[in-house]
Amino acid sequence: MQAINPWASQQFKDYARLRDEFGIQEFNFELPDAPRLFRRGIIIGHRDFHLIHDRIIHRRPFAVLTGLMPSGRMHFGHKMTIDQVVYYQNHGGDVHIAVADIEAYAARGIPLEKAREIALEEYVPSYIALGVDPGKAEVYFQSRRREVKDLAWKLGKKINLNEFLKIYGFEGEANMAHMFSPLVQVGDILHVQLDRFGGRRPTVVPVGVDQDPHIRLTRDLVDRWRMFSVIPQGDKIGVFYRGEDAAKVLNEIAPLVESLGLKVELNIPYKALYASEFKGAEEAVMRINETLLEYESKINEFGFFTPSATYHRLITGLTGGKMSSSIPESAIFLTDTPEEARKKVMRAKTGGGATLEEHRKYGGKPEECSVYEFFAYHLIEDDKYLLEIYESCKRGERVCGKCKKEAAGIVEEWMREFRERREWARDLVKEIVKDE
Repeated sequence: MQAINPWASQQFKDYARLRDEFGIQEFNFELPDAPRLFRRGIIIGHRDFHLIHDRIIHRRPFAVLTGLMPSGRMHFGHKMTIDQVVYYQNHGGDVHIAVADIEAYAARGIPLEKAREIALEEYVPSYIALGVDPGKAEVYFQSRRREVKDLAWKLGKKINLNEFLKIYGFEGEANMAHMFSPLVQVGDILHVQLDRFGGRRPTVVPVGVDQDPHIRLTRDLVDRWRMFSVIPQGDKIGVFYRGEDAAKVLNEIAPLVESLGLKVELNIPYKALYASEFKGAEEAVMRINETLLEYESKINEFGFFTPSATYHRLITGLTGGKMSSSIPESAIFLTDTPEEARKKVMRAKTGGGATLEEHRKYGGKPEECSVYEFFAYHLIEDDKYLLEIYESCKRGERVCGKCKKEAAGIVEEWMREFRERREWARDLVKEIVKDE
């Protein structure tokens, strides 16, 4: 079985196998005004995205939670997440951005004040310059938000050390602050459903596949704290209650479920309610769960929507491995000069033949080319033109030098415009950053 470690420099190739092993569903939703990452299969999987899709289509509230590790410079790999965040914000999502300063301290030894400096100087201006509306978003620090830390230690009561080690693979030398930091991320993801931050509503967390352990831990803990589970069972949907006073509670929720147009029958000894006469099971489960959460939130402070997630491919670095802040030549940083960015592209590893003659004869391999990935992920909006590049490379007609020059020109111009937007964004940082 493949291992997923959120703190390692991993590069995944077989995403289909990874989905199968970890129960990630293939992403196949049609979205309005879908951006390139969604159109081109770069978003490779999801967990419960139907909850978010429903909210986007019906223009109902949902939350977006993302985070940054303030331990290095922001590069185009990080930009992929913000591109998704901007899309969600433009379609009704309220955005919460966690500065993972507790994790940076625990895993990388970065002092909290240094983490704050990196976040405010390196990341936040870039987020605004990339299109995050500061009037409809917040940036906060893990170390300064009491609700996040409170949820971390409270919800952690329902996971034991053996389970934790199995998820994360911590070994004996791991420090306890590092081991606690994933629970802080649980607090990050779930606290946005507290009344102070918008109340109970579906929440999407866009991540690379390397962050899936955090998503699985959070979803497991939500399930363990919930009072109700809603499960399709053939032509019925079972609602199962885990608490005391089953007769009282089931009789209270029965009319709520009936109000959805469903027929209801109770089985008090089994602490169960069965709903029938629905048109679609997924839709019915979703509506029942929404109704029960509204009821449950009044009597269970830890009754939350199970968070949704999308998973994107990890962009290949310019040197061939994973793009990483710790390998400067592998990444184009958003604070590079346009000239530096151009030079990096011109030195990038491509998928061309060993010689021009071999390339012309056998064709190139754009699927193994970091420059083509830049075209697909960031630089070219026109799908038809991107396909032309791909096919002409495969036929050996388009050579690597031409692709590099075109990509370098686009990147250089983009960086010039971005630097101007980033300078403008500095004045808006104070509008988006919250210190509690």
